[in-house]
Amino acid sequence: MGAQIRVYREKIKSTQSMAKIFKAMELIATSRIGKARQRVSASGPYADAISRAVAAVSAQTDIDHTLTTQRADVKRSAVLIMTSDRGLAGSYSSSVIKEAEALIEDLRSRGQEVDVYLYGRKGQAYFDFRQREYKGFWSGHTDAPVHETAVEIGEKLLEEFVKGAEEGGVDDVHLVYTRFDSMVTQEPTSGKLLPMTKEQQEEAEAGSKGPLPLFEFEPDAYSVLDELMPRYIESKVYVAMLLAAASELAARQRAMKAAGDNAGELIKKFTRLRNNARQAEITQELSEIVAGADALSA
Repeated sequence: MGAQIRVYREKIKSTQSMAKIFKAMELIATSRIGKARQRVSASGPYADAISRAVAAVSAQTDIDHTLTTQRADVKRSAVLIMTSDRGLAGSYSSSVIKEAEALIEDLRSRGQEVDVYLYGRKGQAYFDFRQREYKGFWSGHTDAPVHETAVEIGEKLLEEFVKGAEEGGVDDVHLVYTRFDSMVTQEPTSGKLLPMTKEQQEEAEAGSKGPLPLFEFEPDAYSVLDELMPRYIESKVYVAMLLAAASELAARQRAMKAAGDNAGELIKKFTRLRNNARQAEITQELSEIVAGADALSA
């Protein structure tokens, strides 16, 4: 009985230590979510302004530009998948990967080749374990993105898009990430990043307060779109990174709270088992004392 009580005491002690870790990680994630949401709000107006500018140029001119022209025969697509660098965030990364797999399967069913680009070590681990190839990989600060990484990703994707499939590049670019709607709802989503679709242009126009502004282009509209194109993709990638970061922190906060609650239940269970074992030991000792007394008095 004594050995059994010691086992339960060790289990209680180790579970209490884990509960402290879970609580600390929950508090860290909770403290960072507010800043992540502020960064999302701060980046939104710039990204919307870039989208409205591109939509305005497209609406006011009739030019055939790479940014806004859909290619007739898409042979190869790029898919950028945003996961996390660390675990302990519930199903956050697995949900994004599931969404990406569905998109990749859909593209391949149309006869398109797919080049995969990864942001986050969890995505890399998934593809490495299955020995599947990917064309690019970035990591670091998935829960606190830096703009320099978005610029680097945007430049690489834009380079491949401008080359086109005929020259070893891609004909369109897709993005898979987790959209942060609220602390309760984060939705894995996918969408086309390049070229800018008609729906995206209409959405940018609808989001504009009042009619789109009239521009005068110097030296010409084509050159303006050339300058806007890298800024457009960088802003879209960066906003997606910020939304994914807020989603990751919210998922980690929920996961750590659930883990802490489960640890509390385990502590209660082991405490009851320890008390039962102690009571059984005391009962056995009393029985032995009574039996010994009866034997002496006989």
